[in-house]
Amino acid sequence: MAATHAFWLAGRQATGEETLDVTSPWDGRLVGKVAVPTEEQVEEAVAAAYAVRDEFAATPAHVRAAALDHVSRRLVERTEEIARLISAENGKPMKWARGEVGRAVSVFRFAAEESRRFNGGEAQRLDTDAGGAGRLALTRRFPRGVVLGIAPFNFPLNLCAHKIAPAIAVGAPIILKPAPATPLSGLLIGELLAETELPVGSWSVLPVANDRMPTLVQDERLPVISFTGSDKVGFAIMDSVPRKHCTLELGGNGAAVVLADYASEKDLDWAATRIGTFSNYQGGQSCISVQRVVADASLYERLVPKIVAAVEAQVTGDPSDDATDVGPLVSEDAAKRVEAWVDEAVRAGARLLAGGKRDGASYAPTVLADVPADVTISCEEVFGPVLTLSRVDGEEAAFDTVNDSKYGLQAGVFTHDVQAAFRAHRALEVGGVIVGDVPSYRADQMPYGGVKQSGVGREGVRFAMDDYTYERVMVFTGLAL
Repeated sequence: MAATHAFWLAGRQATGEETLDVTSPWDGRLVGKVAVPTEEQVEEAVAAAYAVRDEFAATPAHVRAAALDHVSRRLVERTEEIARLISAENGKPMKWARGEVGRAVSVFRFAAEESRRFNGGEAQRLDTDAGGAGRLALTRRFPRGVVLGIAPFNFPLNLCAHKIAPAIAVGAPIILKPAPATPLSGLLIGELLAETELPVGSWSVLPVANDRMPTLVQDERLPVISFTGSDKVGFAIMDSVPRKHCTLELGGNGAAVVLADYASEKDLDWAATRIGTFSNYQGGQSCISVQRVVADASLYERLVPKIVAAVEAQVTGDPSDDATDVGPLVSEDAAKRVEAWVDEAVRAGARLLAGGKRDGASYAPTVLADVPADVTISCEEVFGPVLTLSRVDGEEAAFDTVNDSKYGLQAGVFTHDVQAAFRAHRALEVGGVIVGDVPSYRADQMPYGGVKQSGVGREGVRFAMDDYTYERVMVFTGLAL
């Protein structure tokens, strides 16, 4: 029998009246049962977070930093165990699951480091005008209040870390809601936080169902919402609470641009290898996976067979096998949706160069060419292991093609031309431009987020800390400056 996991209510373990089953996307086995909090328990968690907000904001930086350092160290110690947990509940191949644990280790470490130097205060002389003689302004940042963090299934550990760690770093209480399909990794973070000396009530991990979220979203005691997920749900949340501070990290359809100067065999081999890997890593279930390749016509015919070969070289199968590159999608329904979108594109005239087959929750790494612009897979985020190829004439056409999308998260530009890189940085309507690589690169300390339908605000430890706080100025009068 799989174990029943308690949730974390105001820093302590608790169980409710019901449980939910967590099953493996690979073979359907029961991975674990998770206790679900009652309405009364959710209210208790929110009330506790709200009550402790002033105390937590005043907690010395060394206390918060020590807690974050502790979690980082414990994640290292339990890396293999946690990676297997991620793989079991998410279907993520072990090579990527171990990488996710390593990233979460860094997130908590970065947050510990930032908490020690955050909010030192910035002094500003005001006597630059006569009316400010003898006056000095001191600006500091203070928490906006309790954070409601809503995490997705695709990075069940690291994206929970990106909600929790910055909140603790600034002294903002947090209610974390992990994804119902993958709650175990978030609950494990709670297990590690419970080993620290953070104030009682400053954090909870509540695996509540999605249909219970509107009540939490509307609660006035939770003035900050950090959501990662679909654009439809994210903007519905923001529209429903226009006076709250919302950070939304939403979808994308990441483009990899290969410009004409990136034309040697070594260049094309590198680009194809990176594209083949990162159109399929996490089963394509990443907001910045490569969904589109936009290649200059001068090298398109040489590049395409290299990409197809790189995609076909991806090892699919059991995610617990260290040799596996591509595991299942999160559910069979998700795989069926991808299958329907690919079939629609092929019926409309797209050429299938690789893949195109589904087996339960698994979908074969797929490459499509000549995809009509108006089919679903051209317009929406596929969130699966599918790649589309298009050829363009020149840099301007390439950048226009990237921008011809409602999304704008990240783009990759393969070029050796520094001037072209700066032109891309100026022209591309995205939150991040990765030069010499795919759009899938993310460092957890850098600002991460998008424009257009890809969201508002930025994640990345220091940038989330800014998002969770606001500036408050204090003016001293009558000083001898």
